[in-house]
Amino acid sequence: MLPCSLSKFSNTPSYTIEKSLNFVIPIVVLLCIGVVYVMSQRAEGNFVNFILIGVATITTFYWVRVLKKMLKNVKPKYTAREAEAKNWVYDLIKGENQFVFVAEVPGPDDKIMVRLIEGILYVRGTGGFSKEVRIEGSNQMKISDFKYRNGVLTLRIT
Repeated sequence: MLPCSLSKFSNTPSYTIEKSLNFVIPIVVLLCIGVVYVMSQRAEGNFVNFILIGVATITTFYWVRVLKKMLKNVKPKYTAREAEAKNWVYDLIKGENQFVFVAEVPGPDDKIMVRLIEGILYVRGTGGFSKEVRIEGSNQMKISDFKYRNGVLTLRIT
């Protein structure tokens, strides 16, 4: 059996649209306020110009709010990690007092790490590939046989 150890999966920071908006929206607002300020300096006390400046200000705030709502509600159908999980196929064959687990895992033999802890099988390969599979009824079991050939992992859990 291959010596295995799994660490917790890395949590890389993800930049969301909301975080981007927290940077972009204030810049847009400051630019609009600058335009309104320049317009007010050129107004020369004309009442119609002040009304136009007020309309420009209200319109700016309205569109910033609409853009923020539109972009907050846009969410991808699924993340890349979920897409990868949907494409990953494995077989779990239940026998008498044992399980056989078969799956494709990327990487060379020495980079494949597998661990069974409290009924959860942790599989890790190369390129950030890592999966967790819950195996019901395997709490007291352990991995008794490990085979990895041509990208196919076969485990016997007894």
